[in-house]
Amino acid sequence: MKKLRVAHIPQVPMKAFHVEVKNLEEAKLIYDTLGSYDLFQFENNIKPDYANATFIEEFDEEENEWVSWFDDETGIDDINEYFEEIEGES
Repeated sequence: MKKLRVAHIPQVPMKAFHVEVKNLEEAKLIYDTLGSYDLFQFENNIKPDYANATFIEEFDEEENEWVSWFDDETGIDDINEYFEEIEGES
């Protein structure tokens, strides 16, 4: 089982806000929630202009550091594309 987290940068180039998650389903929920919250702020003139970024990371035990996540079986590194792929297989 991989150790996962969601990294969110609400305003590039500031440092990322991290949320550790139990699995990819939880990562997707946090990922989508943070994106929706940023969009809400933009649409309601709370953040008049911004450049954000959200991504999934996994802990590399060998390197002892967080690295960009990707699915070992498909090679997909985008959480949305990953769930589209597995839903299409159902």
